Parts: sequence; structure tokens; C-alpha cells
Amino acid sequence: MTKDPAAAAPARRAPAGAAVLREDVTEAIRAAVLAELAAVGFSRMSIEGIARRAGVGKTAVYRRWKSKLHLVLDLIGAFAVDGLPVPATGSLYGDVRALLEVMSHVLRHPVASAVIPDLLVEAARNPEIADAVRGALLDGQRRMAAGIVADAVARGELPEGIDADHALDLAIGPLYWRQVVVGDGASRDYLDVLARQVVAGLTAG
Repeated sequence: MTKDPAAAAPARRAPAGAAVLREDVTEAIRAAVLAELAAVGFSRMSIEGIARRAGVGKTAVYRRWKSKLHLVLDLIGAFAVDGLPVPATGSLYGDVRALLEVMSHVLRHPVASAVIPDLLVEAARNPEIADAVRGALLDGQRRMAAGIVADAVARGELPEGIDADHALDLAIGPLYWRQVVVGDGASRDYLDVLARQVVAGLTAG
């Protein structure tokens, strides 16, 4: 009696590349990156050191990210403002105050304090890093600032031609200096005052 070839053939194994990435390993690697950044900084951080600290092989890291830059940018994505709606409070002051609240929260994130200052130093020397950091950190903020300015112009609170990047600099520059460079907190009163000052600066010209 002839056997059915299909029945006799052994079951095929799923290709190794189809294996599901374990979330606990991914989180261990992310935690190791933060620890390595705190210990040695971005320039001296290596995939080998990350893997060793996470208790995994280098392959486990490279299966998830192709370089240490991409790994760090993935962490930045945890606190980026991409995808957040543009504030719509009905007034320029309210929108600026809401933007400051969001950015203050972002800058309080432990990843921000551990990663951003070091990355900005590296960005000054490496155009690839500069472009990647600009995309990860600034694109979402610029989108929000442009929306705030456009809404204020439509309401008649600002004249046509206001530079949204200038508005963003006025708002975020002092906040970044206070929270990241100086290391002081930004209280609600501070954010209230800063929002009024930003609005005054924009409407004065």
C-alpha cells in the first residue's frame, strides 16, 4: 500500500527569524541603556556594554535596534510629543500654558535628564546624530507651536507672519534651562508667569 507523502513528511519548523521578541528582554535592554548612559555617557556607551549589563547576547540587542543611536532614539520616543494634539483652549495664553505643562512633564522624565544633554553634545559633532535628535525631539514641538500660532492668528491675537519657531524658542528655552541645565523644578506659578511673559513677548512686536 502506498503511503501518502504529505502524511509522512515531518512538520516544518517556523524559521528562526519569525520568533517573537520577548518583551522582558526588550525592557531589560532599555533599562541597561539608561544605566550605561548614566555610567559612561553616550560616546563611550557600547552595544557590548549594554548587552552585558542586560544579561543578554549582543545578537538580542541587534535584533531590536541596528545601532546604539537607534536604541537611544527609541527611548526618546517614550517621552516625545509626537502624536499629541495641539492645545485648543481658545486663547493664546491658555495654549502656551498648556504647551509649557506638556514640555515640563517631558523634561521631568528620567530618560530626558539622562539622555538629552549628552545627545546634544554628540549632535554638535555628528550630523547624523543631529538630524536624528532634531527629528525625535523637535518635530512634534514645532508642530504644536505652529498650530498654536495659526490658531492665535485666526483669532486675531497675533498678526500674520509670526515665526512659530521663534515662539517655541521663547517658550521652551527658559523651561529647558531651568529644568535641565540648572536642575530646578518648574512650579505651577513659574509656568503661569512664563506663559504670560511668552504671550507678552509675542504680542509686543
